[in-house]
Amino acid sequence: MSKQIDPYTYRVTWSEEDQEYVGLCAEFPSLSWLDSSQEKALAGIRKLVKSTVADLEKNNEPVPEPLSTHSYSGKFMVRVPPEVHRALALKAAESGVSLNRLVSSKLS
Repeated sequence: MSKQIDPYTYRVTWSEEDQEYVGLCAEFPSLSWLDSSQEKALAGIRKLVKSTVADLEKNNEPVPEPLSTHSYSGKFMVRVPPEVHRALALKAAESGVSLNRLVSSKLS
C-alpha cells in the first residue's frame, strides 16, 4: 500500500457498549479501533490497517483487495421464498414493469 494512497473503505460509528467511537474497515472486518473522538478512531483504524497490510506483505500472505478497485457487473442472485417471488412477480405485472426493474427500484 502506498504511503500517500489508502484505498480501503473506512467507517466510524459510536459504540454505546464501549462509550467510544469505533473505527472499522470493510476489507478487514476483524479489525477495529476504539477511541474518544471520531478523528482518533479513524486515524487508529487506518494505522492498524497499514500495519496489518505490511505484516501480510512481509509474510507473503494475501492482502485483501480494496472495494474501490473491484469491478461490479450489476448482477447478483438473491434467493427468496416462493411466496415472496410470487408476490413480487404479481406486483411487477400489475405495475407493467419487469420483475428485475421492480426489484431494482426497491433496492435503490
